[in-house]
Amino acid sequence: MRIGIIGTRGIPNHYGGFEQFAEYLAVGLVELGHKVTVYNSHNHPYQETSYKGAEIVHCYDPEHRLGTAGQFIYDFNCILDTHYRNFDIILQLGYTSNSTWGWMLPRGPVVVTNMDGLEWKRSKFSPRVQKFLKKAESWGVKYSHHLIADSVGIQQHLKETYGKESTYIPYGSHVFTDAKPEQLAEFDVTPYGYNMLVARLEPENSIDVILQGVADAGGDMPFLVVGKHQTAYGEYLKEKYRPYPQIRFMGGIYDINKLNNLRHHSNLYFHGHTVGGTNPSLLEAMGSSGLICAHDNIFNKAILGKDAFYFTQASEVTTLLGTVEKEAFAGLVANNRHKIQTVYHWPIIIQQYLDLFLDVQYARQPVLA
Repeated sequence: MRIGIIGTRGIPNHYGGFEQFAEYLAVGLVELGHKVTVYNSHNHPYQETSYKGAEIVHCYDPEHRLGTAGQFIYDFNCILDTHYRNFDIILQLGYTSNSTWGWMLPRGPVVVTNMDGLEWKRSKFSPRVQKFLKKAESWGVKYSHHLIADSVGIQQHLKETYGKESTYIPYGSHVFTDAKPEQLAEFDVTPYGYNMLVARLEPENSIDVILQGVADAGGDMPFLVVGKHQTAYGEYLKEKYRPYPQIRFMGGIYDINKLNNLRHHSNLYFHGHTVGGTNPSLLEAMGSSGLICAHDNIFNKAILGKDAFYFTQASEVTTLLGTVEKEAFAGLVANNRHKIQTVYHWPIIIQQYLDLFLDVQYARQPVLA
């Protein structure tokens, strides 16, 4: 099949979860014998025209000049380009800005959309933007032939809100086996002598709640905050927690081996995401043998079950930091690794996507007399 992937800033990943997913999926589908095209921002750090067998198409992206408005122009340019390519399947990742142009999608390919999380619930957005995002979600549903939900919660929402069936396919990950404690020297930490989180620094990811709990816990054990912090909210957090030297803002770390080493050797790994489906960074932490303390919500519990600690407020974070040590909970860590091996393993997820693509493509074929 000829498969086009739109809706991300491009591969290899230099940004976030959907980009990481697109990278693994594109390469996996190529290895299974299919032709895959991924759309990249024109100013993506990777400027080649192919990546591990996947074709790369760079489209003009003015986000660096216009901010969020630039995303709409970039998505318009990507969708416009799809008309000049003979795709069988167009996989659309998310709906935030690209669904605005859903009516422009070519009529020939089957359009499959991964509906991402409940973007309109994100607290960083104003009521006006939240209203738009709810409308964009409805456009994403309207202009797709088939929907993918990456969590049971999203699947239920699509059914209850729009009366639409969807296919549940979570994200994937790998079990990390290349532990190198010597790499920790770069970050000035020692094995199991620090706690951490990995997330975009946004309010709905509970960063402030977690860091307030760290501050209240006191002590000098380092707490690493991994995520791009050159934003207004990032600057607010850095200023608020400047008096607490144990809290270290590390910026984004995109070398997956270094990041997995940090997760593997951490004492506690905090996951504060409150909106969305199967979060990639959570799966990576599970596969990296992190002992996970997660925000208590349906999305996280659907993945972790009883194999994690949960919190909703800063005082609970403080308690966890004062009472939980990784070495005492090897069973939870092992259970989560097993889930990655048997449920959320990338080869399994890629095959599920391929099976769906084959099914929907076959269903579109005319019946010959």
